[in-house]
Amino acid sequence: MVLTFIVYLKLQFKVKWVIIHCILFKPKGLLSEMCARDVILRHPHNSLWDARTRELLKVFNSDGQMENRSDLPSMQDFPVDLVSSSRKDRNQSSIGFFQRSRNALMGAADAVRRVAAKGAFGDENRRTEALVVTIDGMIWTGYSSGLLVQWDGNGNRIQDFIYHPFAVQCFCTYGMQIWVGYASGIVQVLDLKGNLIGGWVAHSCPIVKMTVGVGYVFTLANHGGIRGWNITSPGPLDSILCSELGGKEFLYTKIENIKILSGTWNVGQGKASQDSLTSWLGSVASDVGLVVVGLQEVEMGAGFLAMSAAKETVGLEGSSAGQWWLDMIDKTLDEGSTFKRIGSRQLAGLVIAVWVKTNITLHVGDVDAAAVPCGFGRAIGNKGAVALRVRVYDRIMCFVNCHFAAHLDAVGRRNSDFDYVYRTMSFSRPTNLLNTTPAGTSASIPMFRGTNPAEGIPELSEADMIVFLGDLNYRLDDISYDEARDFVSQRCFDWLRERDQLRAEMEAGNAFQGMREAVITFPPTYKFERHQAGLAGYDSGEKKRIPAWCDRILYRDSRSSSVAECNLEYPVVSSVLQYEACMDVTDSDHKPVRCIFSTDIARVDEPIRRQEFGEILESNEKIKCLLKELYKIPETIISTNNIILQNQDTLILRITNKSTEDNALFEIICEGETTVLEDQKATNHYLRGSFGLPRWLEVSPATGIIRPDQIIEVSVHHEEFQTQEEFVDGVVQNSWCEDSRDKEAILIVKVHGNYAIQTRNHRVRVHHCYSSKKNQLTQPNGSRHVQGSVLHRSDFQRLSNSFDVVDQLHKLHSP
Repeated sequence: MVLTFIVYLKLQFKVKWVIIHCILFKPKGLLSEMCARDVILRHPHNSLWDARTRELLKVFNSDGQMENRSDLPSMQDFPVDLVSSSRKDRNQSSIGFFQRSRNALMGAADAVRRVAAKGAFGDENRRTEALVVTIDGMIWTGYSSGLLVQWDGNGNRIQDFIYHPFAVQCFCTYGMQIWVGYASGIVQVLDLKGNLIGGWVAHSCPIVKMTVGVGYVFTLANHGGIRGWNITSPGPLDSILCSELGGKEFLYTKIENIKILSGTWNVGQGKASQDSLTSWLGSVASDVGLVVVGLQEVEMGAGFLAMSAAKETVGLEGSSAGQWWLDMIDKTLDEGSTFKRIGSRQLAGLVIAVWVKTNITLHVGDVDAAAVPCGFGRAIGNKGAVALRVRVYDRIMCFVNCHFAAHLDAVGRRNSDFDYVYRTMSFSRPTNLLNTTPAGTSASIPMFRGTNPAEGIPELSEADMIVFLGDLNYRLDDISYDEARDFVSQRCFDWLRERDQLRAEMEAGNAFQGMREAVITFPPTYKFERHQAGLAGYDSGEKKRIPAWCDRILYRDSRSSSVAECNLEYPVVSSVLQYEACMDVTDSDHKPVRCIFSTDIARVDEPIRRQEFGEILESNEKIKCLLKELYKIPETIISTNNIILQNQDTLILRITNKSTEDNALFEIICEGETTVLEDQKATNHYLRGSFGLPRWLEVSPATGIIRPDQIIEVSVHHEEFQTQEEFVDGVVQNSWCEDSRDKEAILIVKVHGNYAIQTRNHRVRVHHCYSSKKNQLTQPNGSRHVQGSVLHRSDFQRLSNSFDVVDQLHKLHSP
């Protein structure tokens, strides 16, 4: 019996119905009996209907709790058009059937809408995102919170799990495993009991679809990328392939080099001249591939900060002053011709933007932005950070522009600001938790995270390279204004560095843990009188602020030590080519600072890797033996190839698993059906493929698992056509014209092992006739006598799912 799940999804401002045809089961012993049920899922309510009588059985929420049915309409509320079904009006009967089906579905939808109308959609984290029915008849639903729930065929909640705190996007099931695709790009594999077997990063963005084919599970990512994973994963095959491919890593590893210019400047609410921007950025930009600019104090003031905080709450950002700076830097970098701006973000007075050289734009993408306010109540953006995350040659780089707490004695607050930014910075799309080697189709091997991925890991920690830049506001300790001026004039920067607060806090492990900074060889960048050149421009006012290196650029790459070479294990290795301040720029009380990185990036040459992968599969004897064992199909036999039903008969088809070691998984589909005329000729052929059984035939169970050396009994039952609205006072008013003729269907019993990519198929012919013809069929000399009770081995055939049976059905008659 084909059942229908209707999943009601609200996508932004659009609403759509997703109809999924599948088969439900009712648990009973080893296997289960099939139930004719319709399950309608609509957040946050679900309803269970009888597919034949269209009777509402229960309404329940996502927790499995029963809901009040008083507001649900009865079947009288659903308008149904009655259509005569005589032979003459056959076409009208078909139209009536579809009309009734439509009315039933729309009525069911309206019933659930009425129940859900009692409250709002509720917590979006409880929205149903995906659904699948497994081989054992259980139903699994996935939610936007990452929750996985197992249900039985009666809508009873069995158990639930959360293995990954991101939205479930899709399911895929094959054999005795369930594959789960998440919005983070993670794939997890579960067994039928819900135990987590393993998981890995499949893509850098959400997985929107999964399907099985030719021994692989293929995953489709939101950006259109497709990868294939061996259906046995996770398992011993992955270990062998990883080991073999690891030995050939040097053949398919390619090293790319890119120069990155990072610049920071506290502009003090001012505007710079074109000459100043050229001196800071334009003079060195021609030799780099990526430019990152961080600005602080683009605009300040209580009114502006309050307005900025209000705009952030409704998803708005930016200001005219911020846009002026972006336009000026565009002009400096020859944006549109030499460089292309690929992303920017503003939080109050903080602005960050990234430009990429046009000749490498194909290798740079997946740009995402984030912001963290650190001002009053962690809500105002006068202090805080803005960040951009960029994928470069398939490696993740994060650039964070910061403005931390001011004043000499606020070291603890600055450390706290860094810790808060590092822990809470969250981008709009999920971070790629690991960088797997991107692979196309068959060359993909999972890089496992284990069975319990850690939660609460800062997103910034997962990047291959991080650059922190900005007005970090760390000062100099234990030194007077005059002493500092003397050291600066003598260029004794080593003495000053010993009093640098940031250096001391990093060495103590209190801030910027694991990060590095190039040696400072330029004078302190704060505080200067505006438009006064030279070192004589340091603050000489009443406060006489002590010169300090407030403006800094720090970084971390993927190396575990400073001597590690760039490879696939440490894919991003950076060195500093230049770290300096532009002392000739006088437009602000801070000097702009820039740092140029030379960055090596290790990436996979996919064509070569796929070639090596294929050669390993073809030549490695261990893999050949393992695949042969995993793809083994258990031997099975069926009790008969021919079944004759009369009226509402029920006969038993027995399937025996002859294997003493392996489970046999079976599925029964209808290959096609036909109507047999009086002259024994077939007419009205219907090719069904795997789209379900005829309405007059019920097979239970239609899928399941047969344990080693066990027998399963499958009930084959003839079901009358009449639907509920065709009865008036208990008397049949209409009946389908096909009921007066013999009907035949070809069933395919498809048997496979847990990982087998091929099936062993048994063909069973089911014939239904009426009592008036029964004697003709059972006469000893009749041509239709069948020894249905004889247990025999069927002719095994390897059949595809879509081969043409029209010719066979034309010639079909009883033996």
